Amino acid sequence: MNLPHGIGRQAINKVIEEHPAIGEILQKHDIGCVTCGVGICLLGDVVTIHALGDEAEARIEREIADYLNTQGNDKGETR
Repeated sequence: MNLPHGIGRQAINKVIEEHPAIGEILQKHDIGCVTCGVGICLLGDVVTIHALGDEAEARIEREIADYLNTQGNDKGETR
């Protein structure tokens, strides 16, 4: 996944903590990262790990990118 602000290279637990809407997007597509106790997968890898296919991956990537772009450049970055 090619996501803005390098967020795809960050651990999913940290991303969801700072951007709960991303967890909601994933959950909408039956990716249960919100309830996962491990949470160390990188955001950019979680869709691929679930093998939903190229079309679904592109749709999720677009939804996450659209969300981040509505947050503004400074808020799209995580600490």
